[in-house]
Amino acid sequence: MKITQIRNATVLVEYNETKFLIDPWLMPKDCMEGFESAVNSHIRQPRVELPLEIEKITDVDAVIITHIHPDHWDDYAKNALKKDIKIFVQSEFDKNYMLKEGFKNVEILSTNGTTYEKVSLYKTSTQHGRREILKPLCESIGMPYDAMGVVFKSKNEKTLYIAGDTIWCNEVDEAIREHKPEIIIVNACAATVLNGERLIMNIDDIKQVIKNSPKSTIIASHMDTVSHLTITRKDLKEFKEKESIQNFLIPEDGEVLTL
Repeated sequence: MKITQIRNATVLVEYNETKFLIDPWLMPKDCMEGFESAVNSHIRQPRVELPLEIEKITDVDAVIITHIHPDHWDDYAKNALKKDIKIFVQSEFDKNYMLKEGFKNVEILSTNGTTYEKVSLYKTSTQHGRREILKPLCESIGMPYDAMGVVFKSKNEKTLYIAGDTIWCNEVDEAIREHKPEIIIVNACAATVLNGERLIMNIDDIKQVIKNSPKSTIIASHMDTVSHLTITRKDLKEFKEKESIQNFLIPEDGEVLTL
């Protein structure tokens, strides 16, 4: 497989001769304000430009949207993608949202597996920050809380687990135990809201992933882009060097990993 880190959680996955685009957030640098309910709201985002032309990024077979938060999906993606392209989402709510956006071929992923071309896709559960704290906060500002992870399986490839927007939690532990992924992509900039709660993984969470899947290759995504990040690639590289971790990759935007 080939994994291209685009920007933030936007990733291209070439898996068993099928090309998937994950969470396309394609707007130009500084296009939107920071989130009012999160830290660093004065910083505009995305903090960096895309490393590739939009036309190259969207030249894919299918799209997976883990959730419809505005740093994972935008009007630039809506306008760039063909309306009949295959799109996978997590829920009926997200499916109806994408249908209203004009897309015609939208399917909800199943925890029991969904087959597309020669690939089996499995929806996994997350905690987009501690559920008991963050779900009421999201609902108070009219933003859905839930996000999903996705597992890719094929006879010809290693098992890939995209954990999605989540902290380390029982749901991630269960996904690792059930699917035994050999490659795991984690969203790891520790994006934080004003009450101090993290929305996605920090270094302690990454340690738990490594501890519970010691033979897997762990890849850090969702880095150096949103306004409310609290951990950078530089921080992760220092952690990796200090702990002498070999199976932890921190790709730059535009970098291609062949696994």
